[in-house]
Amino acid sequence: MRMPERVSDFQGQSFHKLRRDCLRRGALFKDPLFPATAQSLFYKREPPLGLTWKRPKEICKDPRLFVDGISTRDLHQGSLGNCWMVAAISCLASEPSLWKKVIPDHVEQEWNPKRLDLYAGIFHFRFWRLGRWMDVVVDDRLPVSGDGVLLFCRSATPREFWSALLEKAYAKLNGCYEALEGGNTAEALIDFTGGVSEPLSLDREAHILQRRTFFQTLAKAHERKALITCSIRPAEGETVESVLDCGLVRGHAYGITAVKKVRLGEKQLKMGGTSRLFMVRMRNPWGTTHWTGAWSQRSQQWQQMSRAEREKMGLVVRDVGEFWMDFQDFCHYFTDVVVCRLVERALLWPSSHWREVRCYGEWAPAPNTPGSPPCTISHTSYELTPGKNNMKPRGPEKRGNRKEARLGESQHGGRRRGRQDRAVKKVMEDDDGGEGDGGWTAQVDKRSRCGGCINHRETFLHNPQFMFEVRAKEEEVLICLQQEDRRVRRKDGGGENLPIGFEVLKVEVNRCSRVQCVVEQAASSIYMDSRSVTLRATLATGRYVVLPTTFLPGATGCFLLRLFSHSHVRLRELREDLSPPSLFQCFLPQPTVVTTVHLRRASGLSPPKEKAPDVYAVVRCENDTIRTQVFKAEGNPEFNLRTIFYRRHPDTHISIELWGRGLLWDSLLSVARLQTTESERTRSHVIDLRGDQSGSGCRGCVHVETSSSVCLTDL
Repeated sequence: MRMPERVSDFQGQSFHKLRRDCLRRGALFKDPLFPATAQSLFYKREPPLGLTWKRPKEICKDPRLFVDGISTRDLHQGSLGNCWMVAAISCLASEPSLWKKVIPDHVEQEWNPKRLDLYAGIFHFRFWRLGRWMDVVVDDRLPVSGDGVLLFCRSATPREFWSALLEKAYAKLNGCYEALEGGNTAEALIDFTGGVSEPLSLDREAHILQRRTFFQTLAKAHERKALITCSIRPAEGETVESVLDCGLVRGHAYGITAVKKVRLGEKQLKMGGTSRLFMVRMRNPWGTTHWTGAWSQRSQQWQQMSRAEREKMGLVVRDVGEFWMDFQDFCHYFTDVVVCRLVERALLWPSSHWREVRCYGEWAPAPNTPGSPPCTISHTSYELTPGKNNMKPRGPEKRGNRKEARLGESQHGGRRRGRQDRAVKKVMEDDDGGEGDGGWTAQVDKRSRCGGCINHRETFLHNPQFMFEVRAKEEEVLICLQQEDRRVRRKDGGGENLPIGFEVLKVEVNRCSRVQCVVEQAASSIYMDSRSVTLRATLATGRYVVLPTTFLPGATGCFLLRLFSHSHVRLRELREDLSPPSLFQCFLPQPTVVTTVHLRRASGLSPPKEKAPDVYAVVRCENDTIRTQVFKAEGNPEFNLRTIFYRRHPDTHISIELWGRGLLWDSLLSVARLQTTESERTRSHVIDLRGDQSGSGCRGCVHVETSSSVCLTDL
């Protein structure tokens, strides 16, 4: 059962109220917030000569929102460099459950030739922005060139207008039509679905087995209704949207409409080749400039098969601009793939689906400096239908690893790449090679929440921090960071995305306050000047903190952090440097020392040739008790347990107990006692274990690291 999703009226315009008002007055709607003037078209260049604004009834005799339903053939990119958006819409058009969200009440919005008195010249469309659906209202006046043709996106059927009106609504959401020039397909896919886009890079030198694995990833994602686009990233010195000899276009966004493994018949086998084909069907939003290699429509492979044979194998071309490619050729030419996995709100989650938790946040200066207060945190649960990704995540990184931002490599699909890349590269030049903070004066005020990436050691931990816990032995998570959209600011000379990314730190299992020092990096995203950055990783049992950051310190803005997992995971912001005491603790002396204990492992717990016990460890400090999971039949268990204790009596020892799991009751195997000084850097201990009070129990030793400080916010 799907849960209803909240929809907000964009710029406070209610479609139903405005439509009722127009019908009452007997007038067609004229949108005062997106007028039929040059300011809705361009912000840098002049409109073409002869341009006029016309309603569909003035363009053709019998206009329709849809003619014979909705199809990818309804989309033809006009004179605007927005193939990134058109490619995303073509993916949308292939799935009714998706386009019906973007085009709500499509039956009621359709022209009714028998009741023209009910037509008010008003339409509405919905787009997903930073965690909520926005309902955008537009009138039906469209820009038309001097020769009477729609200037921008249009359908192959002249009297069909859904694609032109949808493009107008998206232009309004982004400020004007020109603001749609040059963009990222992943952004549009998120805006049209509310899903999470995961960029995948193709290695042209990959082994054939790796390519087969990648093919299975795409096939499974497509089977589970994920939307997939691809592009060829121009190399240094190559021109964007230049045509290769094979007919493909550099820097151009293509939609993947089918992924098939095909078995050849006897006739094809006699002509030579393998018994199986791995095939990908794609669509060019231009509707022209086709692939001319193997399995193209004029190729030898295609011509040697009858239409009936192709249909039997599923090698069907449905729309103008579609073509098939062998997967080997696909991997040879294409460099980037974006998979948009779909999210559905549900009351019940099947175990095979992922769940989403989300938090809003803000990169903001300290409260005593100019700036807005941090955004309110909210939490929501969703369902994700994933296509399993078999690409291996990056492993843990060493402490202090310097970050490099991957800038200007997003899938731009315009006639020009525009201001975005140049502006971000300038930011990088300001920070080139330096250990400082670029041109920014470092804020040592810990209340600031805009500390930059991990390169900036003094301020990195001043960023917002969000904690979650993995309870299973191993958990695959998908983390997506999305920043607020800035494209609407292009009209005012802005509009560049911030280079963003995030770090995932493994922290103490009992930590409830903000992290004060980096001990272990569990995962790390790339930094991109994109609206969203995604990371897939497999994490072991433990507690983790995510730090969303901008690349440079001092940059401000709002963001949405989304975390997907198969189990119940709670995501919450850490706001306090110290955990507030409980009501009982208010009557106790205040802590004077903070100590971290890292129980690495135990060794020699069982004599040779004897079966090792099922063991677990318990760490006790004053009134706090932390227990590890059970390690079955393990004589040298790797505990890897981090704990933190705020101590009121630092002279008392910390005890480490090893217990054996029994059928009826557990037994104490041995004990180690640890004494720490009030202030010490990381110190390693190898402590011999003693048996229980009766003298029995196992022998061996434990390996422990400790740190202590009299400043409670040092660790």
